[in-house]
Amino acid sequence: MTIRIAIADDHPIVFGGLQQLIATTTDMQVVGRAATRLEVLRLLSDTPLDVLVLDLSIPGAQGLSLLQELMEQEEAPPVVILSMHNEGQIIKRAMKLGASAYVTKGSDPMFVLTAIRRVARGGKYIDPALMESVASSFAQERHEFLSAREEQVLRLIVSGEPIGHIAERLNLSPKTISTHKTRIMQKLDIGNNADLVKYALKHGLS
Repeated sequence: MTIRIAIADDHPIVFGGLQQLIATTTDMQVVGRAATRLEVLRLLSDTPLDVLVLDLSIPGAQGLSLLQELMEQEEAPPVVILSMHNEGQIIKRAMKLGASAYVTKGSDPMFVLTAIRRVARGGKYIDPALMESVASSFAQERHEFLSAREEQVLRLIVSGEPIGHIAERLNLSPKTISTHKTRIMQKLDIGNNADLVKYALKHGLS
């Protein structure tokens, strides 16, 4: 299966370099490019994607606001952040908001490919070179990396609410609630409902 990738970056040199890098693989294809916030939103509505590679600093986006906006969308693909920023708190915040991977523009190019492949399979990835700077930020309970919406959905699931009822209460579609549930289970590294309930009860999330 070919991984369909879009690159959101306003620097032609960065885009060209990524495009050339991905062209050396046999399992990936660049199917779109966006250089502004509006182009990203238009691209996601028009083009089926498996992974979005996103620069946090494209025109029209303020910090992590675009990432947050994307994660609220029903059909949001997994996001690999490719950024100049390597501060632990920014990385932690990006992952909490829903990014699946974080690498910097100074990373080994192979780390970018690894990140794309990992998130296309539903996993997470952080550039190994960044781990020292974020170690203290990530030495916390896994549920601390749930977004506010994900924690809200988790509490409703644990209370026994069916997916359909949760969707009605939050004015979202059942598919969106199911997507949130999948992300919750990935972040908590939990594979079934029983363990999800146990985790929530243990950590006071009921």
